Amino acid sequence: MAEKPQPVKVLYCPICSLPAEYCEFGPDFEKCKPWLISNAPDLYPHLLKEANEKEGEKVSEQLQSVGISSAAEGSASSAPPGSTVSSKQEDVKRLPGGKIKKKEKQEVVIEKVVRNRRKCITIVKGLDLFGIKLSDASKKLGKKFATGASVVKGPTDKEQIDVQGDISYDIVEYITETWPAVMFSIISLHVSFSLKMLHMRNM
Repeated sequence: MAEKPQPVKVLYCPICSLPAEYCEFGPDFEKCKPWLISNAPDLYPHLLKEANEKEGEKVSEQLQSVGISSAAEGSASSAPPGSTVSSKQEDVKRLPGGKIKKKEKQEVVIEKVVRNRRKCITIVKGLDLFGIKLSDASKKLGKKFATGASVVKGPTDKEQIDVQGDISYDIVEYITETWPAVMFSIISLHVSFSLKMLHMRNM
């Protein structure tokens, strides 16, 4: 007596609702792939192979990134004292309370201030950034140009040298010759007028 045929169990995909072996002909095969890899790997062995290769590449990339970061940390810790790891690292100064202050830009500013039609003052800022004592520089400038020169506090409470008279152009050459550390390329020249003078010019 022949055996009764047994019912065939069909595995349906919950994504596309087709039998698993027909998923590749369905509308959302890409969405079906994760489910097929987990539940029907025998039907699509190439999907399992692709998944393993992608996983291997991912792990390899992670290992490479970890190796690179470790090497960077090692090179930073082994760097000799005083060397800088980053070429663009800015000079900073840590203040009380954890605040960080950037190092002040080293430049000398020559400012010509016209207070009325005749009176003019030449202001020199930034010489102290080059280790120059302002009181000594003030005496030299006064003697050189036969005029009054004094060290005063500017609007930002930083000390500057006020020299009587318009010597803004002559003083640049004198500064570069007297103090070689101050190069011509880092000296900037400005001209400003008092509010009263500006009012008179606009009348």
